[in-house]
Amino acid sequence: MAAMIAKRHSWLAAAMLLLGCSQVPERPERVVEPRAAEGPAPRGSLLLRQAMLAGQNAARADVGVPPLTWSEPLAAAALSYAQEMARTGRFAHADQPQGMTRQGENLWMGSRGAYRFDEMVGHWVAEKKDFLNLPVPQSSRTGRWQDIGHYSQIVWRGTTQVGCAIASNAKDDYVVCRYSPPGNVWGSIAY
Repeated sequence: MAAMIAKRHSWLAAAMLLLGCSQVPERPERVVEPRAAEGPAPRGSLLLRQAMLAGQNAARADVGVPPLTWSEPLAAAALSYAQEMARTGRFAHADQPQGMTRQGENLWMGSRGAYRFDEMVGHWVAEKKDFLNLPVPQSSRTGRWQDIGHYSQIVWRGTTQVGCAIASNAKDDYVVCRYSPPGNVWGSIAY
């Protein structure tokens, strides 16, 4: 059965890095997410671009935030990191320098070929149910900002560009979306 790495781990890792913690679990538990259809999911870079823009811009329109535009440089950076994760099997946020070159990042991992791109972005957007438009980190109904971090990056008003990519190994698909300017700024609200 298809499985997806718990998205909470990626935000836990980011939080621990932001707080200066050095011990981050390497392998979170795998959880099963519902699938809309059986059989292999369609693939292709144009389909990825269309699905990621459509899903994220629909979420932004729902809250009155201008749409994101596609960035090839961000997509290239996303591809490089997706390939690294696929090669190493390590699912964690990229180490990035602080400052002007930093990019926002959403990660997704699941069984190879099992999920459509719209399902992948749908997992991020589904975090809306726990989102509160309050300053980060008080922006989650659960008390854990990691539970809404993908969604808040998607709807972050200051973010204007996105680029996404997928890479796979024998077992899993790794999707990376990069954002500029980055969202989830501590002490700020999304929109």
